[in-house]
Amino acid sequence: MSKHIEEPGFLPPTGRVLGRERHSATLAELVATLGLGVCTLIALMAVSVGIARAEPAGAIIDNEGGLFAVSLVLGLVFALMGGLTVLTLPGPRSRKH
Repeated sequence: MSKHIEEPGFLPPTGRVLGRERHSATLAELVATLGLGVCTLIALMAVSVGIARAEPAGAIIDNEGGLFAVSLVLGLVFALMGGLTVLTLPGPRSRKH
């Protein structure tokens, strides 16, 4: 049977403290964070360029402007309804253990 892992990630097991490995663990965290940030920016740029080249709004507005206006108003109504729902939620409750 395998041992239960208390804390996943870059942290050492709870019964052992890091000695010289602290620098390599910190470097691994830094590289992972930078890699995630760079990949997110690349994906964001690729999606933005794809949307800009496709020009979906221009194609819809040229053919059926009324339908575009109705869908835009409905989208705004749904967004406002979601915002109103979030505002009416009860605040955070304290948990008693």
